[in-house]
Amino acid sequence: MAKPEFDELAETFDFLDDWEERYRHVIEMGRAMAPMDEALKVPVNKVEGCASQVWLFPRIAGEGPGARFDFLGDSDAMIVRGLIAVLHTLYAGRRMDEVLAVDAGAELGRLGLDEHLSSQRSNGVRAMVARIRALTQAHLDAAANA
Repeated sequence: MAKPEFDELAETFDFLDDWEERYRHVIEMGRAMAPMDEALKVPVNKVEGCASQVWLFPRIAGEGPGARFDFLGDSDAMIVRGLIAVLHTLYAGRRMDEVLAVDAGAELGRLGLDEHLSSQRSNGVRAMVARIRALTQAHLDAAANA
């Protein structure tokens, strides 16, 4: 259920020779992300469970299951900012019902991230995925109760 953009990222990771190059690529992805407005870096947007400071702000276009999910994200750690960019590649532009159907562990496993991140970073990625899923579920619940 990968998006073409994520398939391209997986192909890029396959092409890169070693993990140092892959880390550099992830960091460059983070640097290329649009900056997040400082006004959005508030407690309600902070992701708990990350060793670094991480903020995710949802941007949802439309209503109900067919609404499209997007988000802004930022971190005080460059590698984590890059991991946010990886998650953006995986999730942005999907319908809300698709977001909940993504097997993030399997998709990220295609990149080998599960084998090469520290346990703290892996926990942080899981916390970010959980936050994305919670934001999506909250939107769907609100739409169902409207």
